[in-house]
Amino acid sequence: MTTVLTFASILVAAIVVVALVIYLVAIIIALRRAGDNLQALAGGLQQIVTDSAPLTAHLTTINGALGTLDAGLTSADGHLVGVAKAFELV
Repeated sequence: MTTVLTFASILVAAIVVVALVIYLVAIIIALRRAGDNLQALAGGLQQIVTDSAPLTAHLTTINGALGTLDAGLTSADGHLVGVAKAFELV
């Protein structure tokens, strides 16, 4: 009886160890793949930084033009409000 329990205990322990090894190997593989993907992502983000660097000058120009446009649109809005009040639309 003791030998059967000893054998069963060793068998169960071996099955648990094999299962743990399988899961640990799967985790190692997944982590390596994730590392490769993160490295590719970092390279892509660095390329975006490099490619978008010249946009700074253009965005400054666009921002200035939009500021001028804002002033013109605000003035036109004021005139339209005046016309609406003259025709009693507001």
